[in-house]
Amino acid sequence: MSSPVTPFSPYQKVVVAILSFLQFTIILDFMIISPLGALLLRELHIPTAKFGLVVSVYAFSASISGLLAAGFADRFDRKKMLMFFYAGFIVGTLLCGVAPTYPFLLMARIVTGVFGGVIGSIAMAIIADLFPLTMRGRVMGFVQTSFAASQVLGLPVGFYLATHFGWHAPFLMIVALGTVAGVLIMIYLKPIVGHLALQREGNAFLHLARTVSQRRYIVTFATTTLLATGGFMLMPFGSTFTLNNLGISSDSLSFIYFVTGLCTLVTGPFVGRLSDRIGKYRLFCVGTALTIVMVLIYTRLGHTPLPVVILINVLLFVGVTSRMISASALISAVPDPAHRGSFMSVNSSLQQAAGGVGAAVAGLIVVQTASGALAHYELLGYVVVAAMVIVVVMLRGIDRMVAAGGK
Repeated sequence: MSSPVTPFSPYQKVVVAILSFLQFTIILDFMIISPLGALLLRELHIPTAKFGLVVSVYAFSASISGLLAAGFADRFDRKKMLMFFYAGFIVGTLLCGVAPTYPFLLMARIVTGVFGGVIGSIAMAIIADLFPLTMRGRVMGFVQTSFAASQVLGLPVGFYLATHFGWHAPFLMIVALGTVAGVLIMIYLKPIVGHLALQREGNAFLHLARTVSQRRYIVTFATTTLLATGGFMLMPFGSTFTLNNLGISSDSLSFIYFVTGLCTLVTGPFVGRLSDRIGKYRLFCVGTALTIVMVLIYTRLGHTPLPVVILINVLLFVGVTSRMISASALISAVPDPAHRGSFMSVNSSLQQAAGGVGAAVAGLIVVQTASGALAHYELLGYVVVAAMVIVVVMLRGIDRMVAAGGK
C-alpha cells in the first residue's frame, strides 16, 4: 500500500545534505581499501589473509567502540556526539595517510574504526529523530547515494592519486574533505536534545542492558548481523578480482567505478522514494532477487569484455543499494525514541563485527594464485547468496513487528 509523500522542510533538506556529505567521507574511507588492494598486496608484500585483516580490523574496532558508546548514546546532544567522534575519525584517517609500514597501518585502521564506526549509528539516530517513518526511505535514498558518490568522485580520484602519488594520497584527500564536513556540521546542524527528556535510567549501563534485553531488539540485531556478514564478503577483493580474473586494466577499473557509481547515484533517490510508496520490505525482496542473480553471474566470470563487466556491476550495485536503503529505513522504525541512540550503536556495532568476520572469512576462502588471479571466488558467491536468502526470511518478521507496533 502506497503512502502519501510529505515534502522536506528547508532545515530537513540541510540535514540530509550534511549527513550525505558526512557519510560520503566515512564510506570513502572504508571503500578506498578495495581499489587499493592490488597496490597494498604488492607494495607492503602481504598475502591476501593479511590484507583481509586490514579490512576486518577496522570493523572489529568499530564494533567494540559501538558497544562501549551505546550506554551513553542517548545521554548527550547528538550534535556534540557526532562532532566528537568525527574529529577522532579525521585523526585516524590522517594516521593512515602517513603510515610507513603494515603494522602502523593496522594501528591507524583501529583508531579510525574506533571513531568512524560510531558515526553511522549517530547519523541514523538523527534521521529517526528528525524524520517520520514515511519519509525515511527518501532520506536513506539520498544519504545512501554517498556510496555512489564515493564511486563516481571519490574512488576514481583516490585510485588516480594512489597510482600517481602512492597509496597514502587517498587518505590525505579524505582528511581534507572531512575537515570541510566537520565545519559544516558545526555551523549548520542544530542541537538535537529531544531524546534527553525521555531518559528514565540513571545509569548508562542499565540503559544499555534494557536496550539489549528487549526481544524485538534482539531479533533485529540478529538480522543485521547476518545482513552485514554477507554484504562485506565480496567487497575487499573486488578490485583484485576485476584486474586479475576479469582481465580489466587499472585505467578501466576507474572507469567501471565511475559508471557504476553514476548509475547508482541516479537510482538511489528513486529507490528511496519507491520504498516509501510500495513498502520497505517489498523493495528489499526485489533488490535481493536482483543481487542474487548478479552475484552468481559475477563470481563465476573469467576474462570478460569491459561493457559486460560494467553492466553487471551496475545491476549488482542497484540491487545492493535497494537492499541497503529499504533495510535501513525499516530497521530505524524498531527502537523506541528513548532507546534510539543506544539501539543504533549496538546495531552498528554488531554490523561492524559481522562485517569484520565476513571480510576475514573471505580472506580465508579466497586464495591468490601465482598468476595473480583469485581462486574459489565462486564459492564465496554461494556463501553470500545463502546469507541473503536467510535475511529475507528474518526481515519479514521485523516488517510484521513494525506494522503491528505502528512505529
